[in-house]
Amino acid sequence: MRVLWALLTILFALPGCSPADEPTRETLRVILIPADGGTEDGTKADYEPIFEAVSRMTGLDFDIRVGQSYATVVEALCNNGADIAFVGPVTYIQARERGCADLLAVGVEDNQSIYFAGLFTKATSPIRSIADLRGKQVSFGDVNSTSSFIYPMAMIIDAGLDPVRDLGTIRMTGSHADSLAALVHGQADVAALSFDSFEKAVGENAVDPSTIRVIAKSPPIPYPPLIMNSRLSADLKSKLRDAFARVNTAPGVTPEMIRGYGGKQVDRYDTAITPDQFDVAGAVMARLDDSLKAAILRKASDQ
Repeated sequence: MRVLWALLTILFALPGCSPADEPTRETLRVILIPADGGTEDGTKADYEPIFEAVSRMTGLDFDIRVGQSYATVVEALCNNGADIAFVGPVTYIQARERGCADLLAVGVEDNQSIYFAGLFTKATSPIRSIADLRGKQVSFGDVNSTSSFIYPMAMIIDAGLDPVRDLGTIRMTGSHADSLAALVHGQADVAALSFDSFEKAVGENAVDPSTIRVIAKSPPIPYPPLIMNSRLSADLKSKLRDAFARVNTAPGVTPEMIRGYGGKQVDRYDTAITPDQFDVAGAVMARLDDSLKAAILRKASDQ
């Protein structure tokens, strides 16, 4: 027995034989905006493939979770509760203005990094234009969502309507998926959400596209980015950017793993993006000042 114990002691003393000698993999905390509602597992599944691919390339591990709201994602990043976040353009600007966010990457499809917001109604609805929303029930997502609140509200204002005075009922549902669900289940006459979220709902058989009609489509919006906590080291930021820039050509990575917003497959990731590319979204955001948003939220809560 003594001989066996001595042999085991020698064995575990050899380099690479002791569990204590195993290299520790660094784990980065990732938080996602709840853009599409549904279960947390379903939202995580959208981005798990791309982070698995990056993990293979870098040896980094990623702990992915979903925030309860867009604001909680910003708070997590700015209060050092997250290292990486998936956010909307406006949410990125909010985090950038607080000095806690650096751009990491955006998905690219057909050589573009854009998406669109829309206002949707039932195919049988008499509503044909934004002007017809006067007195109607309209559902939105999160108040900080670029494409389920900010851009649709700007479109309504551009059509000459005062959202507080002229809309009948405002429903704040918290997500794109729930905004669409309000329309589908007869709780709203019109729903605001992104076209990516609508296409995801169609792909998941959550809605029959033949029963829905588009009232209005927004101008192009900068694609929702992945961002990094500004506190990360320069070496780690560089490592992440390099991995995302090459992930679509990395050995062992299949095209199905290169996914972006809503779990949609994209061609590649661009890490050469600059903050000024989101200025157009910032200009739209600025049109909905705090007093207007507060009045909209009061109207929604009073109904």
